[in-house]
Amino acid sequence: MAKVMKLHKAAPKRSWSGALQEYLLFKKAQGLRDITVKGHRNVMELFFKRHPSCWPDEVKEAVYRFMGEDIKPGTFNIRFSYMRQFFGWAVGEGYIERDPMVGLKKRKDHGRMECLDEDEVRRLLLLPDRTTFAGLRDYALLCFVLDTGARPKEAFSLRMADFNLRSTEVMITSEVSKTGVSRTLPLSPVTVRTVKMLIGVRHEMWSDEVPVFCSAEGTPFRNDTWRDRLEKYGDELGVKVYPYILRHTFATLFLRAGGNALALQRLMGHSTLEMTRRYVHLNQEDIKDQHMAASPMQRIAGKGTRVRGL
Repeated sequence: MAKVMKLHKAAPKRSWSGALQEYLLFKKAQGLRDITVKGHRNVMELFFKRHPSCWPDEVKEAVYRFMGEDIKPGTFNIRFSYMRQFFGWAVGEGYIERDPMVGLKKRKDHGRMECLDEDEVRRLLLLPDRTTFAGLRDYALLCFVLDTGARPKEAFSLRMADFNLRSTEVMITSEVSKTGVSRTLPLSPVTVRTVKMLIGVRHEMWSDEVPVFCSAEGTPFRNDTWRDRLEKYGDELGVKVYPYILRHTFATLFLRAGGNALALQRLMGHSTLEMTRRYVHLNQEDIKDQHMAASPMQRIAGKGTRVRGL
């Protein structure tokens, strides 16, 4: 009588922590920047912290619970992106049998992007005390971000060699760009003058490797410090001001002034035009104004006509 062999499910080759460590090394080998690898690690560690015993047999239910939490669409989509990549890799490595992300989709994010209006920008630029290094740095940084739409961390990483003030441009290198793709940004004359002033008051002992937008001690400027300083300016201004609202403001005012969306995409370093649309919010009055200015019927037959009461 033939023996009936009982098949046992193979144990995973690694614990979830071991698999995650291998995955992060893989992403690093692909050329991802440290900050992007950190994003992968943070999301996956949060998932396994919430569901430490799910690996490998109960991953699917844990994923549904984790993704079903009461979170904003933007947070959901960040989790979705990182987790889809990790679990797809884990299936390929044989650590889990099926991809638990199959069937899940990103959520539509209709959140409005906040921005400052032109009058608020003018008043904001008057607040930094330009008689001090910190105040001049703040003013130059405000001008720079509102002129280019650069991400805060991109701006903080810039060295003097990245600026070509004679040709009025700055290079965001692939090493500091969020997408890993370099881009050259034009600078307006007012920003060029301000950056020149900031460089002119640098301490003579600082090397060229000290970032242009640095602390008064010549150390790298931190995002949390910048956030605190903007919050203080916002309190004086009477409006909420934070690092990314400057980027949103650049994008919105750029389009309202007639800037091209494709040009904006390249300036902001977005990998797709869809990302550019998410950063730009045109309210109903903007749409009405643009329609009035661009409508073929208004140009052809609308001159001198009035809407009469019915």
